[in-house]
Amino acid sequence: MTSDRRNVWITRREKEADDWSLALTAAGIPHHIEETSEGFEVQVAPGDRARLDRELEAFVRETSSAIEEGQAPIEPRRSLAGIVLAGLLIGFYVWTGPRSAAGPLGWFGAGSASAERILGGEAWRTVTALTLHADAAHVVANAASAAVFVTELARIVGPGVAAWVLLLTGAGGNALTAAVRGAPHGSVGASTALFGAIGCLAAMQAARWRRRPRPRYRPWVPVAAGAALLAMLGSGRDADVAAHLFGFAVGLVLGMFTARIAAGPPAPPIQRALALAAAAVVVACWGLALARGHGWPLG
Repeated sequence: MTSDRRNVWITRREKEADDWSLALTAAGIPHHIEETSEGFEVQVAPGDRARLDRELEAFVRETSSAIEEGQAPIEPRRSLAGIVLAGLLIGFYVWTGPRSAAGPLGWFGAGSASAERILGGEAWRTVTALTLHADAAHVVANAASAAVFVTELARIVGPGVAAWVLLLTGAGGNALTAAVRGAPHGSVGASTALFGAIGCLAAMQAARWRRRPRPRYRPWVPVAAGAALLAMLGSGRDADVAAHLFGFAVGLVLGMFTARIAAGPPAPPIQRALALAAAAVVVACWGLALARGHGWPLG
């Protein structure tokens, strides 16, 4: 990382150049990044050179301080978790069929998040309902959201931790919805867990910004952005707004704790064990649902 007399800062790391660009954009300094034989040059007009130096010198000091205090930016890892989950949701929908084609003793009768049944002791429905979808449009929308938001969450905390975030936020959101709405409310769909993932991501970002010695943005900004996504994606005509809201809220709470391990998530073997354990919980919940229904639903 160097600076020279031509009103530029130079780095050989593209990621560092991108970080500088974000800092300058936030400070309102017009600039341009150009890749040259020397590296990536961040260029400004001659009159902005002093502002460029002040802003990037402060940014470098802040970043160095964060690294020394164990608050270095988290480097995302590769993950296909969201794509895998999207495929599983679609595959299970193909097996169960839509809600309109299911009889009272079918999949939806056994596994939907019926508030009356949940409050009556059938807690497993808070989990099984996450795997059911009313129609093709419902499952496609949730699969697309999973591909985006679950992939991002898994890149930060690992697929095993992400699986438990989804499980806990989904089940927690459904349980709270049942308690607040009561009978005859019922719902299905993975969106409660997906909004939990959004809430978790927002809370983790807010926690990272709050811990920085000189935060560039207010910590509430990520939470506000998550709430905006909730309002935009989770309040349609047929949406279960209460479940989405409670899933998001549980995600915010979990995100405060998850942020503590985001910089050093468990190793791959532990991640795999966590993912398998989460899958086992879903299977066990369906086992309880089917045993209570005295048979295997045919869809």
